[in-house]
Amino acid sequence: MSTTYNEAAPAAPTNSTSRVATASIIGTAIEFYDFYIYATAAALVIGPVFFPQSSGTAQMLAAFLTFGIAFIARPLGSALFGHFGDRIGRKSTLVASLLLMGVCTTLIGLLPGYDTIGAWAPILLCVLRFGQGLGLGGEWGGAALLATENAPKGKRAWFGMFPQLGPSIGFLAANGLFLILAMNLDDEQFRSWGWRIPFLLSAALVMVGLYARLKLHETPVFANAVAKEKPVKVPLVELFSQHWLQVLLGAAAMVVCYALFYITTAFSLSYGVSTLGYSRETFLALLCFAVLFMGAATPLAALASDRYGRKPVLIVGAVLAILSGFTMEPLLTHGSTWAVALFLCLELFLMGVTFAPMGALLPELFPTRVRYTGASAAYNLGGIVGASAAPFFATKLVAMGGLSYVGGYVSAAALLSLIAGLCLKETRDNDLNRVA
Repeated sequence: MSTTYNEAAPAAPTNSTSRVATASIIGTAIEFYDFYIYATAAALVIGPVFFPQSSGTAQMLAAFLTFGIAFIARPLGSALFGHFGDRIGRKSTLVASLLLMGVCTTLIGLLPGYDTIGAWAPILLCVLRFGQGLGLGGEWGGAALLATENAPKGKRAWFGMFPQLGPSIGFLAANGLFLILAMNLDDEQFRSWGWRIPFLLSAALVMVGLYARLKLHETPVFANAVAKEKPVKVPLVELFSQHWLQVLLGAAAMVVCYALFYITTAFSLSYGVSTLGYSRETFLALLCFAVLFMGAATPLAALASDRYGRKPVLIVGAVLAILSGFTMEPLLTHGSTWAVALFLCLELFLMGVTFAPMGALLPELFPTRVRYTGASAAYNLGGIVGASAAPFFATKLVAMGGLSYVGGYVSAAALLSLIAGLCLKETRDNDLNRVA
């Protein structure tokens, strides 16, 4: 069909590079701050507060299961927000996803524990956690499109890096805040009310993010597409009928990023405190230091992606991640803090290497008419495999065979992404203005 829709549409207003960078980074930083504070709380306090009738191990497993609920919701969020993002635009959808995430996070901070409202506490926690997943399901894809659809030729990976920096900033803010609380509160204070502070602060941070995003113009790529033809009625149907292979390969390529990150952070934090004997503040400080390596790797990998292509960077990162899985047991059981720090820095550096190209690669896999839905679906379906149950399974694997089994989990996830990377075609020269 070549019907012209609003042929005489005026030229769309453009966004400055600084505005695109600010809105992309601030939005994803806040969204991932919200998500990471739950991951940290799940490792430290969710079990005793919401599942106190269980044993310590059962509490930890239950907390990690609630952590995984959001990853089940994220593909649904991709479909919901992707539908509107491909039909009415990127800007409005990004504002809605940020608002949903912020409201759910703030309400978790206000939610009474099991001792106060009984079984309703874990039930409502799961509902709010599901809402967090819906919001985040629509966040990353929109932020990546905001960046790449405003990028000049030859710099899409560099612009796509902006939302990829958000997770490093959000993680540093989340763990930094928990570190401050751990240093200034005793265990009783932290468990009774201290852990709620990061959740309540989300309300203020969301207002900042909303201000940054409401000042944006629609992306020129989407505006031009709408000027040429009507948006597709049901993007999800077209996506899986015509582009299902790209969704599966994109999702598989993302698995290594999720496995590296959540095994290194949520699981390692729990294991370091409960088994290795580190205090909360010491291990949180180690993670805050290690995430700087993830932040440093992100722009380096983005530059390499623009110069050499997305595929070579992903392949090199996946191979190194496979090898890194074999370092987990010797480094974490070495008995020294520097060995633990080395492992955390290595894994998060590789997370940055494999994560950075995705800001450009996933949007480039799909035409404009289904790009929001497609990029979001691939990103979040990868999370089900690589992250939803990663801390839970890692806890089980330790009990079965020790840390070497968990390292094997990381290597297996990286192998899956390596296979996907080898199967993918290079996307660096794909035209983002294509509509089919």
